[in-house]
Amino acid sequence: MAKIISLVNQKGGVGKTTTSINLAAALGKEGKKTLLIDLDPQGNASNGLGLNNSDFENDIYDVITGTCPIKDAIIKTKFKNLSIIPATINLAGIDVEFVKKMLEDTTFRQNEQLRNALAEIKDKYDFIIIDCQPSLGISTMNALVASNSVLIPVQCEYYALEGITQLLNSIILVQNNMNPDLRIEGVLLTMLDGRTNIGLEIIEEVRKCFKSKVFNTIIPRLVRLVEAPSHGKPISDYDPTSRATLAYQNLAKEVISRNGD
Repeated sequence: MAKIISLVNQKGGVGKTTTSINLAAALGKEGKKTLLIDLDPQGNASNGLGLNNSDFENDIYDVITGTCPIKDAIIKTKFKNLSIIPATINLAGIDVEFVKKMLEDTTFRQNEQLRNALAEIKDKYDFIIIDCQPSLGISTMNALVASNSVLIPVQCEYYALEGITQLLNSIILVQNNMNPDLRIEGVLLTMLDGRTNIGLEIIEEVRKCFKSKVFNTIIPRLVRLVEAPSHGKPISDYDPTSRATLAYQNLAKEVISRNGD
């Protein structure tokens, strides 16, 4: 049975999609059968693994609106043990689509559609990683309801903790009403520039707030890591000797160990 982990932070530019791609790829290289779900209408996770819209017929929007079985939207990538369900700009219309459905059917549960879909395939994977858009809208709520845990990327920069309280409140709301087993997988420090004092100060502040929930692994700010998505590859394939490759390998091992493997 898959462990389902959503990467969530409504603050943009924190390395969420970069981490989704590279954590999923690293889990695959660790021998774990992994599915990456792109739940952002920008489709950056899909593009970051080399997919274009012309490469597929179905996407996550089709899955959660019920117009296509989830198995028909899964694409095997060329990377070890890694598959993906892509996203397109269609996903931006999910709020309107679900309002229409609720008007037509009062029993329709708009926040449970992804969980219902994943029930059909989650026994086929070790991990399912969900890359959420930088908001707390309907698609992100679907991810939280469907997930076992939440991984929160936090960049090592000023205002790093901005908006985290709102996110934690949303997690508590989901725990109390829709998914009592949801927990925080961990807080991941990203984009560390070791040349600046502010980065080290943020590390100390985040660890003070979240204590043991903070991963030991810290993701460095590196040009090669930024370049990799434009080549349609995770960093482990784009630059196997990069410090970022080692960092995501270590993160994958931490995630695996936190889940009892």
